[in-house]
Amino acid sequence: MKSLFTLAVVAVAVLFAAPAFAAEAAEGALHNYSVIAAGLAIGIAALGTGIGQGNAVNGATQGIARNPGAYGNIFTAMIVGLALIESLCIYSLVVSLIILFVKW
Repeated sequence: MKSLFTLAVVAVAVLFAAPAFAAEAAEGALHNYSVIAAGLAIGIAALGTGIGQGNAVNGATQGIARNPGAYGNIFTAMIVGLALIESLCIYSLVVSLIILFVKW
């Protein structure tokens, strides 16, 4: 686990160091950092919503398995919950696109 963390820190350091040593870093540095920020934002959002959706479906299937008569109520609540969870990822996508395409 420690080696994975070290590898991640080195990767981030290399990504942030590359624009610093470029000849035109002064004018394009903000755009380079915004690309990295947008990528990280949508990646973290997708990871979080994927975990959340997995937990929601897991809970719903366990609830239906324990009480099959409550299928309608559990299924409806699960679909609404999944839609709300997915909307968080879509909001992150919109913010990432705004970060990428706004002229700074």
